Amino acid sequence: IQKSVSARNQLDAQLNENQIVKSELNKLDDSNNVYKLIGPVLVKQDLIEAKQNVQKRIEYIENEISRQEKSTKELKKKQDSIRDDITNLQQQFQKTQIRAAGVR
Repeated sequence: IQKSVSARNQLDAQLNENQIVKSELNKLDDSNNVYKLIGPVLVKQDLIEAKQNVQKRIEYIENEISRQEKSTKELKKKQDSIRDDITNLQQQFQKTQIRAAGVR
């Protein structure tokens, strides 16, 4: 569950970063130059293409967040089920010990 929560936090950070980039790109017009960092090189990129790329990244991250939430819920449900099983086994064990002590 910790890994799942950690991954979710990382996705949230990425989503926030991309939303900031999107808002900055929305402030620009066609007369502005947009550059994309590819390795150590800045490459000129079309504004519309840059906006589309950022929007696709946001959609992908939102889908990943949704998938991560579903996975976390399933893990918590499984954890609760196992916890209930352990509690029941402990109660059965205690009852057995009490019966065994009463027989002596």
